[in-house]
Amino acid sequence: MTLFDLAALLLVLAALFGYFNKRHLGLPSNAGLLILALISSLVLMALSWAFPGLGFPTTIRDTVAGIDFNETLMEGMLGFLLFAGALHVDWEALKSRALSVGLMATFGVLISTAICGTGFYYLAASVGAPVDFAWALVFGALISPTDPVAVLATLKTISGVPKRLEIDMAGESLFNDGVGVVVFTILVGVATGSSGEHLTVSLAVQHFVVEAFGGAIFGGITGYLAYRMMLKIDDYPVEVLISLALVMGTYAAAHQMGLSGPIAVVVAGLLIGDRGVAYAMSDLTQRYLHGFWTLIDDILNAVLFMLIGLELLVVDFTWQTAALAALAIPLVLTARFFAVYLPFQIVRLRERFSRGIVAVLTWGGVRGGISVALALSLPEGPQRDLIVTGTYAVVIFSVLVQGLTLETLVKRVVRPEEGDPSREEVAAAASGETASSKG
Repeated sequence: MTLFDLAALLLVLAALFGYFNKRHLGLPSNAGLLILALISSLVLMALSWAFPGLGFPTTIRDTVAGIDFNETLMEGMLGFLLFAGALHVDWEALKSRALSVGLMATFGVLISTAICGTGFYYLAASVGAPVDFAWALVFGALISPTDPVAVLATLKTISGVPKRLEIDMAGESLFNDGVGVVVFTILVGVATGSSGEHLTVSLAVQHFVVEAFGGAIFGGITGYLAYRMMLKIDDYPVEVLISLALVMGTYAAAHQMGLSGPIAVVVAGLLIGDRGVAYAMSDLTQRYLHGFWTLIDDILNAVLFMLIGLELLVVDFTWQTAALAALAIPLVLTARFFAVYLPFQIVRLRERFSRGIVAVLTWGGVRGGISVALALSLPEGPQRDLIVTGTYAVVIFSVLVQGLTLETLVKRVVRPEEGDPSREEVAAAASGETASSKG
């Protein structure tokens, strides 16, 4: 199967599933597509078991197994999805929440990695499938970052979210995956012995500074260059093309230089979404650019969540892996609670936040394709099977259970502070100001 054939198959399936969801289920797009893909996978598995001589279920399974999920997401989709998400984040609001976002995206990830890794080590031993502690920490690293794609897709479906809470969730998810990937890379090197170095604090700090801060600086430079180019012209096809080149060029160049491509693209997207929209684009260009990136975001989201569901075909379940996967869900939720609660004990000294925010951020820590991609990138072996199964269970639970019930939790526990408007109120105020200025 050629690359074009594979892309055609994925887009056709995404379109069919998307149509069926909108026509009959009416679920949020990411959850609906994931459910339909899971059902399709289960049907194919049942057919393969009931009729061993039937050829097409095996052919489809082999096709899905041939998709390099890690390369497809991490080297293909992720840059576009992160840029599209960052483009719509309020930069001024994000700066005002810098402490909470920064602490959760760094110390929160490290706290969660330690708790998840230690817990996974003991849980695996309890079900008779022991793993090395280094590999348990690898699981902790890949499952700790909240997935920006899943979080932003979930936020789109929720009304009445206080602005501060939305910025905390969106900002953390955009940055913590870059931190998580850096920690994951270090721990995989230790677990496989390929790093040639012992894991030390100085080594971890060195990797973090080079990859994370280096990626942020590089993204700021490329984003500023693109902004200056847009400032000199007023031609929406060229400006949209510049934004597309910015994403692909920044992500690819950062990867080649050993920097964090995700963080670089996020910073570039924040800059274009703030200064580019304010100073370098006409109203016509803004409409076309935002429309283009909204479509890119929606299309790639549809393909991604459908792929997550189809990956069930290549996940090997035994009673041990299934038991460990079930135990991993409360473990990850517990780790997420401490990863939010502990940083917010510092945040509360400097910043205001809505009541109930710890509960919402804990339950709203949705995992998605990035965790699955990192798990599938691990070298073959029994420990990989345990990690992949545990990761898959956590991702499915977080998207379908946490994602679909988050709005109910927000309405029940969040009590906005005075002067803390919702997303809808901010948008209404902005449209009112625009209308009055035009009048």
